[in-house]
Amino acid sequence: MAFIVKNTTIISPLDLIAPHSCRGCGSLGMPLCNRCKNNILLHHQTMCPNCKTYNSSAKCPKCDFMPPTFVIDRRSSAIGQLISDYKYSSLRALSYPIAEICDEILPDILGPVSIVPLPTISQHIRERGFDHTLKIAKSICKLRPAYKTERLLIRAKNTVQVGSSQSARISQAKKAYQINPKIRIDSSATYILLDDVWTTGASMKSAIKQLQFTGINKIILLILAVS
Repeated sequence: MAFIVKNTTIISPLDLIAPHSCRGCGSLGMPLCNRCKNNILLHHQTMCPNCKTYNSSAKCPKCDFMPPTFVIDRRSSAIGQLISDYKYSSLRALSYPIAEICDEILPDILGPVSIVPLPTISQHIRERGFDHTLKIAKSICKLRPAYKTERLLIRAKNTVQVGSSQSARISQAKKAYQINPKIRIDSSATYILLDDVWTTGASMKSAIKQLQFTGINKIILLILAVS
């Protein structure tokens, strides 16, 4: 199937003075050109990040506990390099083209929708100067104005998972999140849990349990890349 992603990337005066180069092909003008966005979408397949199998449906037949899940691609693909540039090289302009790709793979959802980014560790926000997952969530909401971004999950403990062993990451993730008491739960809403990279899946599984514990039944997972 051929995807045509229209160019909705916002161009600022600074972009005209010092234009971005496409992270895919190097062409000047925008951080990710339409051709490279389309190429990422052409390689997209419905995938379960837990069992790493490709399916015809967003609901994995093998992993009953997994809500409907939408993944762009594996981390070894082009999206993985985009995430690295976005997070570690502070290329904030990539949030919008990444959001455009998310908009293409997400289905139309009836009723109220809240995008819940998995909370970023405070230390990482300070180091990067921005909350990368929250910024993508807000960019998706610009493309889908009926949606809203909510910080429904907050960190109960700032555990740093980068470089930790798999067992340590799983143990840390179980204690990582709690429901933000300042946010009102809407039982009629669909909640989209957003994370950049699924490694062990411990963080996302912990987040799913937290939402289910509050009585939220309509949950969708949106994951940019799977390791």
